[in-house]
Amino acid sequence: MIQILHNPRCKKSREGLSFLIEKGIEPEEIRYLDNPLTKDQIRELIKKMNIKPEDWVRKNEEIYKQNYKNRNLTDEEWIEILFTHPKLLERPVIINGDKAVIARPVEKISEIL
Repeated sequence: MIQILHNPRCKKSREGLSFLIEKGIEPEEIRYLDNPLTKDQIRELIKKMNIKPEDWVRKNEEIYKQNYKNRNLTDEEWIEILFTHPKLLERPVIINGDKAVIARPVEKISEIL
């Protein structure tokens, strides 16, 4: 089952969902702002994406600019920040088994299908 971490108000997230549907895939939608991820789920997805936690942060958000920009934080501190502020999660994230990708640009989805 393909899953998408989805924010329906986000244009890029809607594009990711449309990309999957156009490929004939009906993904399970995970609306992470309505049902926030646990720290363990965040860690698991970071591992599946093979990235550093800081690489998953939306750096244009005011929360980031005001509180975290230019700070040298540990991976665990970034995980805590992502847990506390799920709005900072870059989206959409497409999950396929043990692999996941931030679908920016949307064509990156093809890497894990």
